[in-house]
Amino acid sequence: MNILIEILLCHINIFNIYINYFNLNIDIVDLEVYIIDIKRKEGDRMYQVISSCPVCGKKLKVVKLQCENCDTVIENDFCLSKFDYLSTEDLFFAETFLKCRGNIKEVEKELKISYPTVRSRLDDIIQKLDGNPNVRSNVQSASSSRKKEILNALENGEITPEEALEQMKEN
Repeated sequence: MNILIEILLCHINIFNIYINYFNLNIDIVDLEVYIIDIKRKEGDRMYQVISSCPVCGKKLKVVKLQCENCDTVIENDFCLSKFDYLSTEDLFFAETFLKCRGNIKEVEKELKISYPTVRSRLDDIIQKLDGNPNVRSNVQSASSSRKKEILNALENGEITPEEALEQMKEN
């Protein structure tokens, strides 16, 4: 009996070593992305929806729905949600952000990435969901033009340095 327990413990230790090696060499985000696909039942041949045409790159539409239980089929033109157009990585990030209730510090800890990286990825996803590629650049250009106005007003003596600093902080 003791020999059996020792062999079992040896196998458990080897398993732990493999897990540690695996975690060191593969980014946890990639690992989590693959775990999503494991949820399907054995024997099912279900794939993640692709949202753009592999030939021309334009958006695809859904034209057929089928019940898994009774095989009822509904054919029509159906639209995908905005989230279906996100990449797997972006979708995983959005899910993590929601699980963390929008707390950027928690997202940092969960994904082991820096605050600026979280903000940047969040801004990118918002831009993709909005469908307007110029959203970020419009915000940045408005912000930089406001800063120029503040600096010009300071240079012309229209405002004090303290007022300029306060306005910059608000901007």
